[in-house]
Amino acid sequence: MSDPTAAARPAVLVVALSLGVTTLSLLQSLVVPALGRIEEQLDVSAGAAGWVLTANLLAAAVFTPLLGRLGDLRGARPVILGILVAISAGTLLAIVTESLPLLLVARVLQGASYGLFPLSISVLRRELPERRLSVAMAVVSSTLAVGGVVGLVTTGVLTGDDGDYRDAFWIGLGVALVTLALTAWLLPRRPVTTTGRVDWWGALVLGAGLVLLLLPVSQGHLWGWSSAATLGCLAGSVVVLAGWVVLQRRVPDPLVRPSMLTDRRTVVPNVAGLMTGIALFASFLAVLGYVQAPPEVTGYGFGASVLEAAVVYLLPGGIAGIALAPFAGRLVSRLGALPTLVAGAVFGVAGFGLLAGLRGEPWQVILAGLLTQVSVTVAYAALPALVVDAVREDETGVANAVNSIARSVGQALGSTVAVTIIAATLDPGTGLPRAIAFTLVALIGGAASAVVVVVALLGMRGGRRPGRQPREGAEDVDAATAGGPEWSPVSGLR
Repeated sequence: MSDPTAAARPAVLVVALSLGVTTLSLLQSLVVPALGRIEEQLDVSAGAAGWVLTANLLAAAVFTPLLGRLGDLRGARPVILGILVAISAGTLLAIVTESLPLLLVARVLQGASYGLFPLSISVLRRELPERRLSVAMAVVSSTLAVGGVVGLVTTGVLTGDDGDYRDAFWIGLGVALVTLALTAWLLPRRPVTTTGRVDWWGALVLGAGLVLLLLPVSQGHLWGWSSAATLGCLAGSVVVLAGWVVLQRRVPDPLVRPSMLTDRRTVVPNVAGLMTGIALFASFLAVLGYVQAPPEVTGYGFGASVLEAAVVYLLPGGIAGIALAPFAGRLVSRLGALPTLVAGAVFGVAGFGLLAGLRGEPWQVILAGLLTQVSVTVAYAALPALVVDAVREDETGVANAVNSIARSVGQALGSTVAVTIIAATLDPGTGLPRAIAFTLVALIGGAASAVVVVVALLGMRGGRRPGRQPREGAEDVDAATAGGPEWSPVSGLR
């Protein structure tokens, strides 16, 4: 394919990249409501079935920074195509296998999909003019939240209460294959101008540290939070990640510049991404758990089926996210990413506040879910703009990969905290959680959204301070921000 094709069809390119990111969030979320069916159909314990989620998350932690760096050094096109082939193969394996170990292998292959988002942002930054960049990034990034809702709805429609969990994977396979065809057709071949080499040792050590961190985060409620396995993994993660930072300071071509991790302009979106990930899964699990509770037994809830819970209570937020994404991108262009991030997080505080204190009627829960989904959509529109502004173009992939990891860790934390709270508040008489569980989960989501507000406000305040020193290795970015009036509004940092 010739380069002019991509230049002449930026909208189609954005659609193709959005489909790829949708594949990522779709495959991540569609197994959540199907874990019970996986447990039954494969005849395994609930703990064993939970590894279907954990294996995917651990694979993502290992693959994402490496794939982001490979895209920076080898070009985005071959890496994206390789990812799509891997997740297509993994999804096909998930459909045909009747073995839990092979299903876990399939989920590991699907974990490569997390690399699609940072690489898509790299493509947009390279291919689109600056006046279109913020809207395009917002549209692609918003599909991270929207695809999650689509995955839940898809599982509800195809699996229901007694369907085959494999049916939902057919949708994931179809989207992945369509994305593969579109990407092969549309994504231009560009000569690689970035020099350097892949820090394989750095990728290995970082992957080990993240695995040690995420294992207890995702399994601690089963292992016990004070167990030797949980505490040992957490201690090991601290040691390994500290060693990784030392290693990155000593190699000539580090996987991630250490100064990138401490730069205020990357710290803000990474902390905000972590908190937004917590809020996203707190919203999903609080809404789904509450509305499915039988009111005649628990005294709360609406007795909704899996399908009704997804379609009635979550889908409106997904639809609103699709409609809102382009407007959120324009808001980033006009006001800046940090004010946009503040506005989105305020919606989250309001939504979680409503869910915590006023949820007696279905419309109230629908509104609360809508507000929290809007909050995540707006945040995801702002985060890549902040990251792009903070780093050189040849670091776009790995920098967004780090931000993706922050969001993934947040999602794991949000899920684990919600599950732990629900498990700790079970009523012995009914075997179901008490109403206070959903109040606490909502309050945690609201607190996470409030932290995003604070972090973004601190970022805005820090951006106004005079006399900032140029960041290491980012002279070109600072020069563009200082001298290019079209570039600075992308992030809102002055």
